Amino acid sequence: MDASHARTGISRRELLKLGSAAAAGAALPFVDRGAAEAQTPKRGGVFRIRGEDAITGFDPHLAANHHRIATNLSFTHSRLVKVKAGPSVTPGTLPLEPDLAESWIQPNERTYVFKLRKGVRWHPKPPVNGRELTAEDVKYTYDRFLTIKGNPARSTIGLVEKIDALDRYTVRFSLNEPFGWFLDYLANTVMWIVPREAVEQFGDLKRAEACIGTGPWMLDRYEPNVRLTFVRNPNYFVPGLPYADGVEVTVDEDPSSRLAAWIAGKYDFAPEYGQCVRRLDLDVAKGRKPNLKTQDFTVLFSGITMMKLDREPFKDVRVRRALAMAMNWKDVIDSNAWSQGHGVPNPTIPAALKEWTIPINQLSPEGRRIYEQNVPEAKRLLAQAGFPNGLKLPVEATLGWSPDYVDQLQVVMRNWKDAGIDTEIKGKEFGAFISSVIYGKFEKLAHSLRGGTPIAEAYLYNGHMPGEPLNSSGVDDPKLTEMIKLQRRTLDTAKRREIVFDIQRYLAEQVYYAYDASVTTVSAWEPYVKNFAPNLGHDYGGRLMAAWLDR
Repeated sequence: MDASHARTGISRRELLKLGSAAAAGAALPFVDRGAAEAQTPKRGGVFRIRGEDAITGFDPHLAANHHRIATNLSFTHSRLVKVKAGPSVTPGTLPLEPDLAESWIQPNERTYVFKLRKGVRWHPKPPVNGRELTAEDVKYTYDRFLTIKGNPARSTIGLVEKIDALDRYTVRFSLNEPFGWFLDYLANTVMWIVPREAVEQFGDLKRAEACIGTGPWMLDRYEPNVRLTFVRNPNYFVPGLPYADGVEVTVDEDPSSRLAAWIAGKYDFAPEYGQCVRRLDLDVAKGRKPNLKTQDFTVLFSGITMMKLDREPFKDVRVRRALAMAMNWKDVIDSNAWSQGHGVPNPTIPAALKEWTIPINQLSPEGRRIYEQNVPEAKRLLAQAGFPNGLKLPVEATLGWSPDYVDQLQVVMRNWKDAGIDTEIKGKEFGAFISSVIYGKFEKLAHSLRGGTPIAEAYLYNGHMPGEPLNSSGVDDPKLTEMIKLQRRTLDTAKRREIVFDIQRYLAEQVYYAYDASVTTVSAWEPYVKNFAPNLGHDYGGRLMAAWLDR
């Protein structure tokens, strides 16, 4: 299978083989073999990255899976299974491997039994104080995940009917029906195992003092809007890891400032999200850093337009199609500092998820039309829907994503205006936006970024199932609901993909959301950073855990 069609995971049979065999290699560090043979890993040093402030706190069950929380928790916490990292993994592919689970079996289609590693210890911080992690901790975490009020990700494993701690190191998940995406969701960066004592002492896990996990580093200091300092976990359960003694995350929201800091040697990685450098700045960076290591890849995130489907004018599919047809995805990537003309259009499932996204040329003729800007046709549709003089609407958004996002939004708004859809930004502070607009609390029209979850199914279920918190547009389509439920129950990957493609064809015709293009950009790191490679998603810690500094 060539890289352009590489899978985003591995098959059920391969996973079960891996789970059963994991115990044999449980004591071995997960290091890319080619790199390890070429050079002996070095211990010590501190990774310096430009990262994100944990603006909504540190509780993974009380916030959407966004980059400002998940990247930081990836240093401190662990999951049952995780996405493999290292140079052997092609960006855009997401093979799974054990994390806290040593092995697992699937006795039947609705049951998963996980054997935990023995001797895993929580961080030596009060109130947990380094005690051993047990099956009861896993049960507590997922019971809380499924029952706590306000968890926007609850439905991702909502098919779990019961969780049992069979003994100190064995956990059984019983599902109420087959669920083809279960293991993928367990590897998502909201599935961190959390300690009961911290919740009981602090009430929730939002405070820095409650940031206690079993991950490779520990949160040592949090200075809001300035930096987060992580130190090596002396009792990490993979012997020898992590190699680095710490990670220092510097918060800097200004692209020019953080670029200057990187060029001056303040960071070991490029300063944008995902360790990327904007193509606009790439030549300057290479001129100052001629030995820089780089990797091109298509990012997971992109812009998304949300529309209130139960309100005028967006009740009418002609208006939704006109809005989408007014947009020019090439304008977005041509003007974007990250891409400078490199990028791809997105159907419902982001193009970066190569196995599950449908190629645009495989959409129906009606679906393909919305990817070909046609201003006269957009105006005709608006007139046909009763708006011959166009529309004037507020668009709710946050400018807190980044200045580059603001530039992108302005391009989209100019496209709309050309077709007679005149919009004015109704801005919100980032925290307020994340707690309201993405949950559908907006008047008629909103724009945001999407792409926090590298699991294809999330882009179908979360945004389109009635009653889901992240169903921002308020989609309620019985035909679509049945299609989404059917693909969830389909364990055969090839058959599930056929259904997923059909869903994307249908959604391109309905335009319940409109999607900007995803940029193809460049990740960059210093030559003294070894055994590192970029990938999709927020798992910074997973990608740095087995990397080392050779300087």
